Amino acid sequence: MISPATIVDAIQRRAGDARRFLVGLAGPPAAGKSTLAEALRAGLLARGESAEILPMDGFHLDNGILAERGLLPRKGTAETFDGRGFIDIVHALKRAEDEVLVPVFDRSRELAINAARAIPKETRFILAEGNYLLFKDAPWDRLDGVFDFTIFVGPPYAVLEERLRRRWMSYDLPEDQIGWKLYGNDLPNGKRILEHSRPADLHIDLF
Repeated sequence: MISPATIVDAIQRRAGDARRFLVGLAGPPAAGKSTLAEALRAGLLARGESAEILPMDGFHLDNGILAERGLLPRKGTAETFDGRGFIDIVHALKRAEDEVLVPVFDRSRELAINAARAIPKETRFILAEGNYLLFKDAPWDRLDGVFDFTIFVGPPYAVLEERLRRRWMSYDLPEDQIGWKLYGNDLPNGKRILEHSRPADLHIDLF
């Protein structure tokens, strides 16, 4: 398995003397994107760089909107995110002209809080992570070419299944609900992401 330090080496080499450098980490749910993003940020900070993470989780549509559209059981699929909002934020970060306020997802309440965190314009590295950063379907295809370096984390099906099962078990859900979330939503969605994502600069099978 490739180490975070090796990836940080590659990011710094690619960045050169750029004032702002965007890294996109994509992959199916439970692939390890957020864990990798945290490790890369820690590695960059340890080398004296400035870095912030932009998780796609903050762009979940509100449960009320999802319920109105009949999408609440499908939460986590591409249609249940504010794609336009995420894309606009990424472009604002790319320009690096001003401080950018970004939303934060409160998992305990299952809702996104708008403008809950500020990313200073001085921040050199932005590590964006989410399922659809390399997705070929609209509106996510508008991110094609925006990131300066892309990473796709795509573990084998059995690993995804086990990680997702552990995730939902931690919420103390009954087995039938866990089964629906796994086989009715998350795993089919993960397969869709694996099959409909653009190639990345770096592909990692497991993290």
